[in-house]
Amino acid sequence: MSTAGPASIRLDKWLWQARFCKSRGLAARLIADGVIRVNSVRVTKPAAVVHVGDGLSFALAGRVRTVRILALGSRRGPATEARTLYADLDDPAARATLEPDPEAGK
Repeated sequence: MSTAGPASIRLDKWLWQARFCKSRGLAARLIADGVIRVNSVRVTKPAAVVHVGDGLSFALAGRVRTVRILALGSRRGPATEARTLYADLDDPAARATLEPDPEAGK
């Protein structure tokens, strides 16, 4: 029996596990409203699948969030565990670790 996790997960489930939404129903409504973009493409189906490495952008709580999926997760755990599922690309420190420095080669 393999212990590897899934290769993909439903978007509504991932948003719930990563604690961006309090329930899967709220996540599904957010997606259905067309607020979520996966790799710059608007998604309106809660059953859309996401993979590790996908980029998400969405408006939430009065600001636009941009994150990269680092892990799919297997449960809705504590907030500390949820933060390991994504890299916040709005945070300059996270962006610096994910993107190469364009000045480094000069």
